[in-house]
Amino acid sequence: MSTLVPSAVEKTAISKVIWRLVPFIGLMFFINFLDRTAIGFAGPNGMSADLGLTAAQFGFAAGIFFFGYIILEIPSNLALHKYGARRWLSRIMVSWGIVSLLFTWVQSYTQLVGLRFLLGIAEAGFFPGAILFLSMWVPSRHRAKVLAVFYVAQPLTTVIGAPLASALIEAHGAFGLEGWRIMFFGVSVPAIVIGFVAWFYLPDTPNDAKWLNADEKQWLTNELAREETAKVSSHGKMTGKALMDGRVWLLSLIYFGFIYGLYALGFFLPSIIGGFEAEFGTKFTVMQRGLITAIPYLPAAVALTLWSRDASRRGVKPWHIGIPALVGAFSIPLALFMPSPATTIAVITITACAIFSALPNFWSLPARFLTGAGAAAGIALINTMGNVAGFAAPYITGYVKDATGLYELPMFIVGGLMLLSAIVTFSIASKIKDPGDVK
Repeated sequence: MSTLVPSAVEKTAISKVIWRLVPFIGLMFFINFLDRTAIGFAGPNGMSADLGLTAAQFGFAAGIFFFGYIILEIPSNLALHKYGARRWLSRIMVSWGIVSLLFTWVQSYTQLVGLRFLLGIAEAGFFPGAILFLSMWVPSRHRAKVLAVFYVAQPLTTVIGAPLASALIEAHGAFGLEGWRIMFFGVSVPAIVIGFVAWFYLPDTPNDAKWLNADEKQWLTNELAREETAKVSSHGKMTGKALMDGRVWLLSLIYFGFIYGLYALGFFLPSIIGGFEAEFGTKFTVMQRGLITAIPYLPAAVALTLWSRDASRRGVKPWHIGIPALVGAFSIPLALFMPSPATTIAVITITACAIFSALPNFWSLPARFLTGAGAAAGIALINTMGNVAGFAAPYITGYVKDATGLYELPMFIVGGLMLLSAIVTFSIASKIKDPGDVK
């Protein structure tokens, strides 16, 4: 990493990017993650009973979302690169908001599966598009910090979203609808509204940003162009080659393990908390379940911020990703052997902190060697593998739970995959250099 003291124009340019763009993209991500995980709140709060779902059917319906996402993910990210983030991210958001709204009136398992598949198609490309967009606005030495601020939206989705979803569910009977249907309606409308706002708010490049002065625009443009030249010089022109690059596939494998753990936790944590009643003789209201679900994610947001701040100061090192992976690998199966609800949630909190601490630092790696359309394709491929995990995690978790009657074996599977992510992270470190080091 460069040890140069940031100039005044660098400080103001990066500060403006962080405050003008990252919170808004983070808000979009917040709504995105809440929409796709709303089914996790609906399932144990009436939907599974009303639609007659088994754990395996619930897991399949939760996971089929990712099949639709996978089909269009790479084409969608290439379209974003061609048409610009403002147009494409807006289109994605309005599309998924409309599909999500239809969950309010779902009547059968078949309809549920069909809508989850369509929701994946509608959302395709949003997350890798957001990562690509932010990566195109800041040099590599600032990327971990910017992505960390963006990624805080994901754990906060549950911190804020779980009580919000619970409050909507508790409005059972309003407008003649079950509570879980009201919840789907309530989390869908913001996507449509913010999607329209994004069309007018987001600039595509620094030169389009009216809130940057001339010196800031020039500094950002020159610095980003220098890094693009360094990447091409060091790694070769990546357009058309990213999908065959071994580093992209190894990063995809690492990401698979993280996302498998994230979604196994996200989709089934409300159900695991519901199981406390039978296992420990406890009784919780819908709101209490929502608040308990949120507990692991507030410390996760703090851990993410502090860990990424260290990574930004030192430069992202392999252990900034590998150590959290190891912690998650051992903690997540351990959680189900705890003697009380409090100790179970405490260990799950450690797992959440581990996963979220690793993710923003992980996403600083692809942009070190991918450029142009190759970056769009490579980042989309990595996220596609995450979406394969997004399907596999809830379905396999539900299937194995149905077969064994317990969550222990599914959580050992999660731990094994996160351990694999840690091993691959340390093995690939020497193959990915920071272009900021190239002079």
